[in-house]
Amino acid sequence: MSDIVQEQLGPCTLSWRDGVFPLGSDALMLGRFAAVKPGWRVCDLGTGSGVLLLLLAGRTEKLSLTGVELDPLSAQTARENLEANCLAGEILTGDLRTAPLPAGSFDLVVSNPPYFPVGSGKSGGPARTEEFCTLDELCAAAGRLVKNGGRFALCHRPERLADVICALRQHRLEPKRLKLAAQEPGRPPSLLLVEAVRQGRPGLVIEQT
Repeated sequence: MSDIVQEQLGPCTLSWRDGVFPLGSDALMLGRFAAVKPGWRVCDLGTGSGVLLLLLAGRTEKLSLTGVELDPLSAQTARENLEANCLAGEILTGDLRTAPLPAGSFDLVVSNPPYFPVGSGKSGGPARTEEFCTLDELCAAAGRLVKNGGRFALCHRPERLADVICALRQHRLEPKRLKLAAQEPGRPPSLLLVEAVRQGRPGLVIEQT
């Protein structure tokens, strides 16, 4: 049996085992960055262990939680994490591009996706490269699932800022908030955080790091 790792995330406890993408600082930052309000319907595309759902549930009450995950082991881990934290929710095992969820049914969609295009020379395999879902396909899925006026928050690499903005706008998701984060003070930014509003008006706020 593989070792289980646990991490305390505010009021919630996250657990994962070998073969499931581990907790990283990018997810923690996105979980703090995304706007969320009590009672919102939230969907995490590529939920992995369910970490973003736990982080958001730890910030406010009565969220309706849904996750979509291609990897069966990760999807089962996300279900176990919801149950262990007494959170009601649904984790679908399958391709986020074809997930059987009603269009316009979420107030907030979030995602911590693979960062690198296939063939870019970057390392990491399917968890880090767009082998099963491109950035454009991710934004298409988010644009379909979030309601008009709803939000899509994601993290990505700063060097792909132009790609992110173009993909969002292509699918009627208007970027409204942007933040660049560095691992350490004085270092170049290594993470891009963006929140877009479906059918939102133009106007982007650059938030202080």
